[in-house]
Amino acid sequence: MKVLIVDDSKAMRMIVKRALRSAGVEAEVSEAENGRQALDALLGSSLPDVVLCDWNMPEMNGLELLRRIGEENIRVKLGFVTSESTEEMRSQARQAGAEFLISKPFTPDALRQQLDALG
Repeated sequence: MKVLIVDDSKAMRMIVKRALRSAGVEAEVSEAENGRQALDALLGSSLPDVVLCDWNMPEMNGLELLRRIGEENIRVKLGFVTSESTEEMRSQARQAGAEFLISKPFTPDALRQQLDALG
């Protein structure tokens, strides 16, 4: 599985990578520090199977990235891994096409369940 982790916190990107390993997910991982870097990566190379994305980031937040992915017709699945998870955010994420929204802190099993559900 190819995974793009998008988070402005290097520590959080490491935590997500560790959670993938702990969950037994064999993944080829790439990283981006914000939505703009992620969009550039998605436009310029082979697509990952899934993007695991924070919501709040500088330059381009996760929701803006998800909307741009739709505008650009990029065929990739995106799930949010974020510290905030209001019902409004969940609704906005669903409407924009997100596959899931996991709240931090999360367990490796919770991440695995969401990834397994992607098929």
